[in-house]
Amino acid sequence: MRLVRSIGCARRAVSELQHPRVLVPTMGALHRGHVALLEKARKIARRRSGSVLVSIFINPAQFGPGEDFTRYPRTLASDLAICRAADVALVFAPSAQAMYDPHRSTGITETALSRGLCGASRPGHFPGVCTVVAKLFHILSPDAALFGEKDWQQLAIIRRMVADLDFPVEVLSAPTVREADGLAFSSRNAYLPTEERALAPGVYAALRKAAAEAPTPASAAKLARKLIGKIPGARIDYVEGVDAATLTPTQRVDRPARLAAAVYFGTTRLIDNIPFPTPKP
Repeated sequence: MRLVRSIGCARRAVSELQHPRVLVPTMGALHRGHVALLEKARKIARRRSGSVLVSIFINPAQFGPGEDFTRYPRTLASDLAICRAADVALVFAPSAQAMYDPHRSTGITETALSRGLCGASRPGHFPGVCTVVAKLFHILSPDAALFGEKDWQQLAIIRRMVADLDFPVEVLSAPTVREADGLAFSSRNAYLPTEERALAPGVYAALRKAAAEAPTPASAAKLARKLIGKIPGARIDYVEGVDAATLTPTQRVDRPARLAAAVYFGTTRLIDNIPFPTPKP
């Protein structure tokens, strides 16, 4: 496994790797959800003797004022050990100075899928995500890139960006990986004190109960808001039933939909989503 820090070194190193090159973009603090992505990437790459690439970059452009950029977990040594064990060929771990010119004035903004959900709550977040992912695609030239479904909105937006801007990259996904009590693995889980950690799985339980009992995505969101509101200390940012493709609120049950939530426990904001069941023919 090779670790590179500069854009120039990354481009030279990538040029020596076999196709297909499969990228797993991360902000580090790798956990079992990332490991699942790495395992899937390895399977895809090995079909034709390809290579797995990982980026580790805590992207300042996707954090807003007052968010947790400065305290976001930084665990490069353990991250590299995980990548080595997963047979990653190349890890690109640049500094912010390497990635961003101090006088930069160009970015990428998606204008439809990013209007609601986290886009409404975190203005500037998705332009930061789109810009850094586009840069990673240009620098590392992957044939495919893997993202987790825990952030369904991010996945949809990146797919839209790739289609609109004709990136020669196949965007793939892997299901959310959960702890035994249902809490989705997240680097931010480390922020939760013991009491809040014990309560946080209630969000997933509420989403599941609402999706099972309510007849439409919109009514499921209403029920989930009621259930989550009963969790001590939980503060709802949003709970919505949305079309899986357009991310707009929906009552329809004849198209794939997601039940999505963002909930604060103290100062920690957790996101989750599940598919809304479609009727059987």
